[in-house]
Amino acid sequence: MGSIRVSQLGKAYKQYNNHWARLGEWLLPFTKAKARLKWVLQDIHFQIEAGESVGIIGVNGAGKSTLLKLITGTTQPTSGHVQTQGRVAALLELGMGFHPDFTGRQNIMTSGQLMGLSSEEIQAHTPAIIAFAEIGEYIDSPVRVYSSGMQMRLAFAVATCVRPDILIVDEALAVGDIFFQQKCFARIKEFTDAGTTLLFVSHSSGTILNICDRCIFIQQGGLAYDGEPRAALDLYQAELLGRQAPAKQVLAREEHVQALRALATPLQGKEGSITSEHADCVAVRFLDPQGQEKLTMVADESVTLEIDFRIHHTLDDPHPGFKIRDRYGNVMFETNSYCMRQKLGVAQAGSVLSAQFSFALNLSPAEYTITIGLGNGGYDEGSFREVICYLHEVSVFVVMKNPEAALWAGQVNLQPKLHVEKMS
Repeated sequence: MGSIRVSQLGKAYKQYNNHWARLGEWLLPFTKAKARLKWVLQDIHFQIEAGESVGIIGVNGAGKSTLLKLITGTTQPTSGHVQTQGRVAALLELGMGFHPDFTGRQNIMTSGQLMGLSSEEIQAHTPAIIAFAEIGEYIDSPVRVYSSGMQMRLAFAVATCVRPDILIVDEALAVGDIFFQQKCFARIKEFTDAGTTLLFVSHSSGTILNICDRCIFIQQGGLAYDGEPRAALDLYQAELLGRQAPAKQVLAREEHVQALRALATPLQGKEGSITSEHADCVAVRFLDPQGQEKLTMVADESVTLEIDFRIHHTLDDPHPGFKIRDRYGNVMFETNSYCMRQKLGVAQAGSVLSAQFSFALNLSPAEYTITIGLGNGGYDEGSFREVICYLHEVSVFVVMKNPEAALWAGQVNLQPKLHVEKMS
């Protein structure tokens, strides 16, 4: 079981007035021209027990990454000490430990050896690592041609091929696509449920609240708070707001995704999806009020989610539905026509059942996935006699910030109406 003890930990770097002063200290160690110490971290102390999930937050330059390097031993402390118990797996810098001229397969071997695995153990885990990373034929190409996302995929797959006692992650997942992020968070949860100690650095409040039961707030190189995540995030947000200067709002760049939606080509879902010979899902699309298809939308705007099913066998009581999940796999919303108390009637074999769900997209700016389903014979509080089709993550869409809307924070915009009375 993994545990971490940090006592009076500090890290300082030397600063010189010029290069000659540095040379003088080397050649004349007893000279009065000494370097100044720039403390990055000072007097940090905490204990993390086995099985805890602890987040570390702080603004850029606060010392978070330095703290993780001290804990993993890649940097030595100036003062204090760190004790870890158990095998540590760390993702600190993207592709750290990878040789750019080696192939992905060769880097699996070298990285596994650095983790303390034997050649036989690495070879046994290699197929699972390759399958998890999902980088295809690039596994036999030099890492220097990999994108940042591909490097992260392989690095995470290698670091987590064996459940560690302590898992340390420094914002590495931020470069991955939403599907792979969900996959990574699912593995992290699997590890923590099994007793792995987690230390996770992130700027995302959603990540901290979802996977951490404790949070450490680092401020200007010191330990400002250690305790309940929500309180730590409130302190962090307060520091951010104090540092912000007025700036022109710039919308995030749209990412254009094109997909073929020929009716003859059924859509495929992720692992765990359900298909049958009774019907196929052949299209999932978002439409704006003018009927134009969109994958990137502005928060709070009205949209229509259109889902098309090709019916192969007559269904006496069909009910389509959908689920929206965030990057961590949390369900933002889920419903279907049965739960909406609507009866659609018989869907004949050979027909296309097209369902349109219209709503205001009152979600926070982020990436989301769509899971769709089709059931037959609804009963009770949302159960079905038959599950005809259930496809995980068939589509991804992006919600951008609405620059004209009132400012708010959270996951869902409740669009409150304000009424104030002044009484004397």
